[in-house]
Amino acid sequence: MLGFPKKSASDNDSSAKGGWFSRLTQGLKRTGNQLTDLLIPGARIDDELYEELETILITSDVGMDATRLLLADVRRQVKEQHLSDAAQLKQALAHSLLKLLKPLAVPLDTGTHTPFIIMLTGVNGAGKTTSIGKLAKYFQGQGKSVLLAAGDTFRAAAREQLMEWGARNDVTVIAQQSGDAAAVIFDAVHAAQARKIDVVLADTAGRLTTQAHLMEEIKKVKRVIDKALPGAPHEVLLVLDANTGQNALSQTKAFDEALGVTGLILTKLDGTAKGGVIAAIAHAGHGRAHPIPVRFIGVGEGLDDLRPFVAEDFVHALLGLDA
Repeated sequence: MLGFPKKSASDNDSSAKGGWFSRLTQGLKRTGNQLTDLLIPGARIDDELYEELETILITSDVGMDATRLLLADVRRQVKEQHLSDAAQLKQALAHSLLKLLKPLAVPLDTGTHTPFIIMLTGVNGAGKTTSIGKLAKYFQGQGKSVLLAAGDTFRAAAREQLMEWGARNDVTVIAQQSGDAAAVIFDAVHAAQARKIDVVLADTAGRLTTQAHLMEEIKKVKRVIDKALPGAPHEVLLVLDANTGQNALSQTKAFDEALGVTGLILTKLDGTAKGGVIAAIAHAGHGRAHPIPVRFIGVGEGLDDLRPFVAEDFVHALLGLDA
C-alpha cells in the first residue's frame, strides 16, 4: 500500500513545541485518541472493527452520510490492496478523508480587487468578531493594509471588542455609536477606497437562522455593500463553531441560501471539538461543481491561531498521524 502523502511544508515548524500542527493535533486529540486505540498494529480487520470505526466516526460529528461514503471507500481499498492489519486501515481512512476534504482546501485570494471586501456572518457566539481580529493580523502578515467595519450594531460589546482588536493590530475601525449595520459598512467601503486600503473586514450581528427578519436585514447589508462598490462583497465568510456538530450543516445551508456564502471559517478546534463536522460539510458539497471551501480554521484565542485550511494537515491531526 502506498504511504500517506507527507504533510506539506509550511512557514511553521510543526515539530516545535506550541507549533500550529501541534496545537491542531492537541485540539483534535479526542477523535485521534479513539482511532489510535482502535486501529492498533496487529489487530485484524473484520466486521466488528468496521462497526467500531463507524461508531467513532458518527460520534465525531462526521455524520451518517459522510461516514457511509468513507467506509465504502475504505472497504474498497482493503479489498483491492489485500489489507489485513488495522494499522493499514488507518492509512486507508487517511486517503479516503483526504480525497473527501481536498476540494475544500481552496485558499482565499484577495488580490483580485482593491479594496477587497469581506463580509463575515454567522450565528451568535460562533466567533465572528474574534476571527476578524485574527484575519486582520493574517492579512497584515501578507503585507496588505486592512480596515475593519464594526457592523454588529446590536451589541455595544461587539463594537468595543472590534475596537480592541483594531488597537492590537494597529488597524483603523469604522464604527458608529448608533445606526444600522449597512450604514457603518457603507462608510467603511468608501473610507477604504479613499485611503487605498487592500482589505476590508466587515463584521455583522450574530443571528439565528430562524429569525427571518434578521436574515432579511443581513441581505440588505449585502445589497448596500454592492451599492457602495458594485460587485462587492467579494467574499462572504460564514463563521462556524466546530462544537455545534451537525448544526453547522443547517447553518451553512440557511446562510448560503440567504447570502451566497463563498467560504467558511471553522473555529474553536481547541479541545472539546471532535473535528469530524468538516467531513460532513465536505460530503454536503460532494458532487457540486463548486463546493463551499473552508478558507480558515482556528485552534485558540491567540492572534496567530487562525490559519488557512490545509487538508493534509487536518487529516494528519484528526487521525493522530505524525506530521
